[in-house]
Amino acid sequence: MDEYWVAVIWALLPTVVVFGLLVFILRSIIRMDRSERKAYAKVEAEERRRRGLAPRDENGG
Repeated sequence: MDEYWVAVIWALLPTVVVFGLLVFILRSIIRMDRSERKAYAKVEAEERRRRGLAPRDENGG
């Protein structure tokens, strides 16, 4: 019976590893996007302040 469970683990291991990598990559992409949007909003707010324009509201208007 031990050989059976070892075979099951070896069969599932590549799938689990690929899934883990996929989750890590997608999480990194989402975090990068969030950070980039924050940085862009900061730059845009600075430019609007410098030009004397009203700040943007939360809805992007």
